Amino acid sequence: MIRRWPIRIRLAAAFSAMMAVVLAAVAWVTLHQSRESLDESADAALYSRLDRLISTGAASIGPRLAGGTDQALDQILSPTGQLIATTGEQSGSPLLTGAELAAARRGVLTVEHPSADHIPGPVRILAAPTPGGNGIAATAMSLADRDAVVADLRGELSVAFPLVLLVAALGAYLLAGAALRPVERMRARAATITADDPVQQLEVSKAKDEIARLGTTFNELLARLHTALDRERQFVADASHELRTPLSLLTTELELALRRPRTNRELTRALESALEETHRLTRLAQDLLLLTRTESRVDNPPTLEKVQLRPLLEAVVARHPATTIEPDSLDGVTVYGDSDQIERAVTNLIGNAAQHGAPPISVRVRPDSNPLVIAVEVRDHGPGFDPDFLPHAFERFSQADTARTGGGAGLGLAITKAIAARNGGRLHAANHPSGGAVLTLVLPSTAPARP
Repeated sequence: MIRRWPIRIRLAAAFSAMMAVVLAAVAWVTLHQSRESLDESADAALYSRLDRLISTGAASIGPRLAGGTDQALDQILSPTGQLIATTGEQSGSPLLTGAELAAARRGVLTVEHPSADHIPGPVRILAAPTPGGNGIAATAMSLADRDAVVADLRGELSVAFPLVLLVAALGAYLLAGAALRPVERMRARAATITADDPVQQLEVSKAKDEIARLGTTFNELLARLHTALDRERQFVADASHELRTPLSLLTTELELALRRPRTNRELTRALESALEETHRLTRLAQDLLLLTRTESRVDNPPTLEKVQLRPLLEAVVARHPATTIEPDSLDGVTVYGDSDQIERAVTNLIGNAAQHGAPPISVRVRPDSNPLVIAVEVRDHGPGFDPDFLPHAFERFSQADTARTGGGAGLGLAITKAIAARNGGRLHAANHPSGGAVLTLVLPSTAPARP
C-alpha cells in the first residue's frame, strides 16, 4: 500500500516517522534527566537537614524541634521507634516503621512513603543513627513540587513536540517537492522528445548531485538510442538499396522476355539471368537474417562448448584451395564458443580475403597478449585496406571504393564481428607491414564467468 504513495509523500512520511521517534526519545531523556536533577536537589536538602539535625545532639534536644515547614518534617526517634522530638505535632506518627527502624540503626536509610504526617505525598525520608546510638534522626521532604514540575514539563512537551513534528513534516514535504522538481522538469522535457529530433536533451542542473548525474545518464542513453535508431534507419535504407538493384534487374529481364516472342535460346538466357539475380536476392536475404539473428542477444543463444581448432580450421581450409594453415602447433588448442558460428566466421574471413585480396591466403593461430584468449589470423597478399576505410570495415553494407572493391553486399565482416561478439570475442582489421590485409578473430579459451 505504501509503495503506491507518491515519492514526495513517502519521503515526508518517512522523515516524520523518524522525527517522531527522535522527539519521543528527546522527551523521555528530558523528563528523566529533569526528574533526576530534582531528586538530586531533594537529596542534597535532605542530607543538609539530617546533618544539622544530628549535629544538635540528642541530649540537648527538647520535645519540640525548630525548622519545620509544611513541606518538610524532622524527627528524633528512640531505638524502639518512639517519638522523642519533632518539628510537627507531638501526637504525630513516627516517620519509620519497624523494618525501617532496624535498617536505620545500622546506617543511613532512604525510603519513600505515599504520605507522612501533614506533608503532602509522595515523601522522601532520610534517616541515620545519632552519635552514641541512643536514637535515630529522620528527616522527610515532600516530592510534590518535583512531581508538579515534571508534570508541567511533560505537558509543555506534549504540546510543543507535536507542533514541532507538524512543522517538520510540512518542511519535509516541501523540501521533497523542491528536490523532486528537477525530476519533474526532466519528465516533462522527456515527454516532448521525439525520434525525429536527436538534438533534444534533458535539462541538467550544474549541481553535482544525484539528480544531475541521473539527467546526464539519461542524456547519454538518449544519445545511444538515437545512434541506434539512426543505425537501424541506415540499415533499412542500405538493405532497400541492395534489394532494389537485383529486383530491378530481375523485373527488366522478365519484362524483356515477355515483350515479344523469343527464341528458346533467348528465353534460356533471360531465365539464367533472372535465376542469377534470384540467387543474389536469396544470399542477401539469408545474410540479413543471419546478421539479425546473430546480433540478437535474446533469441537463439549460441551453444557454448569447447571447440578443437585443428579439425575446424582444416575443414574450412579444405574448401578453399588457395588457403594454407601456417605450421604453428594446433594440437590441443581449444576455444570456447559455438562451433557452427566460429566455422562461419572463419569461412567469412577467408572468403573476404579471397574475394577482395590476392593469394596466397594463410591462416595462423597464435596466443594473444591476454592468456585467456586465442587469436586466429587470416592474411592475404592483396592491396590491403584503404586507411580511410579501416574504421568502417565492420559496418553493415560498407564497401571500399578503391583497392578492395568486388562483389557482395558488404555484410560478411559485419556478420563475423557480430559472431565474435556473440561468442565473447572480438574482431580486428589491419594492414600487414609487408602488404595485404590481416583480419584477426579473437576468441575466449575458457568459459565465461557466471554473473
